[in-house]
Amino acid sequence: MTAMAPARTEPDLSFLLDHAGHVLRTRMAAALAEIGLTARMHCVLVHAQEEERTQIQLAEIGDMDKTTMVVTVDALEKAGLAERRPSTTDRRARIIAVTEKGAEIARKSQEIVDGVHRATLDALPEDEREVLLRAMNRLVTGHLATPVEAPKAVRRARQSG
Repeated sequence: MTAMAPARTEPDLSFLLDHAGHVLRTRMAAALAEIGLTARMHCVLVHAQEEERTQIQLAEIGDMDKTTMVVTVDALEKAGLAERRPSTTDRRARIIAVTEKGAEIARKSQEIVDGVHRATLDALPEDEREVLLRAMNRLVTGHLATPVEAPKAVRRARQSG
């Protein structure tokens, strides 16, 4: 005898958000790979240009663990896009500085990221784009702003910057 699955009473929002996020991340990864970057590398370059930031600060912004951040910065240094330097405001701290070559790549990568986002929104009728963005912004700044404590850590996909 086969048990009947419980009837769904609400749309599967988890699936919709997970699937959309996953596909968007794969499209972003493919597009950035064309210029030799990962989404994490893009995130570090863009946020390191905004102001003087340490590796720890950039890891927090990009939701990266220490090891992932070190590997990402190592790759950026090897490519000549960024370098570790002493902070100008705290001689004990080291910051990630974007090189001239890195700044040019960051400009290109931001154009790519914007293009992927634009193409995604262009898949919707114009009147639905603003509604989606307003609703998503409301969720991520309101009801879904802060994760709750779970008895076992919930695996979270890393976000791009």
